[in-house]
Amino acid sequence: MEKSNIEKLIIIGSGPAGLTAAIYASRGGLDPQVIAGREAGGQLMLTTDVDDFPGFPEGIQGPELMDNMRKQAERFNTRFVNEDVLSVDLKSRPFVIKTETQNLLAQSVIVATGASAMWLGLESETRLRGKGVSACAVCDGFFFKGKNVIVIGGGDTAMREVNYLSKLCNKVIVVHRRDSLKAQLALQELVKSKPNVEFMWNTEVNEFIGQDKITGVMLKNTQNKEISQLDIDGVFVAIGHKPNTDFLKGQIDLDEKGYIVVKDETKTSVKGVFSAGDVSDFHYRQGVTAAGAGCKATFDAEEYLEKL
Repeated sequence: MEKSNIEKLIIIGSGPAGLTAAIYASRGGLDPQVIAGREAGGQLMLTTDVDDFPGFPEGIQGPELMDNMRKQAERFNTRFVNEDVLSVDLKSRPFVIKTETQNLLAQSVIVATGASAMWLGLESETRLRGKGVSACAVCDGFFFKGKNVIVIGGGDTAMREVNYLSKLCNKVIVVHRRDSLKAQLALQELVKSKPNVEFMWNTEVNEFIGQDKITGVMLKNTQNKEISQLDIDGVFVAIGHKPNTDFLKGQIDLDEKGYIVVKDETKTSVKGVFSAGDVSDFHYRQGVTAAGAGCKATFDAEEYLEKL
């Protein structure tokens, strides 16, 4: 392992939060280093058309947006390490971030590693992501206006997706493997009151049908094991998200689901360590809110460094 000089600021993550933090930090003279990860760019790399990020009246492809943000950060001389973080030591000063090939030292850290949508794990699901299979109704729901879609799941995440889609789609069918929902009662009552929402209980999806786009799903009844096919225009997988915080366990305060606990928007339980984006925000989960959080985290890190 090679030990680098002590950095003023290291940003872990290269989605909208991490790259916005990098742009502000590099323009502010903090000379940040970004540990981008092997799968750089965050969840927007899995999104095709992005129509709700301000500044793009004709929309933009998710990967193109992230490439533009990275180039903007590089324009101000942000340095990138295209490796994953293996572990961190936030109990010593300076902080130690261990990547695949080196130990990096930092006076301050912004964690912007995001959260990953949980998927069913089917090959056909992976193949059709961005082709009618989505994990974000707010991101992609508009493309299914007036169409018929299904939402897979029965928790809070699923019911929020259903509520949003019910305002756009002709019909929303909830496919749930049990005979009752796990979501909080208020959300259950809300979606059950929608005239265009239907429920398929004790049912799970075991195959996604389509070549260039989704055309239907194969369903299996969990009780009688019967197989059926349902033609559909879109599928939203809503079985939850998992924050990318495994490398932080024991180093920083996390909640019961693994999200970073923050106060004053970006400050974590460790002074000098800040959080931005979906890694601590389980409510909004949007590219634009993540970008805003990245800006805030940089300002907070800058203020912290000035006081050292």
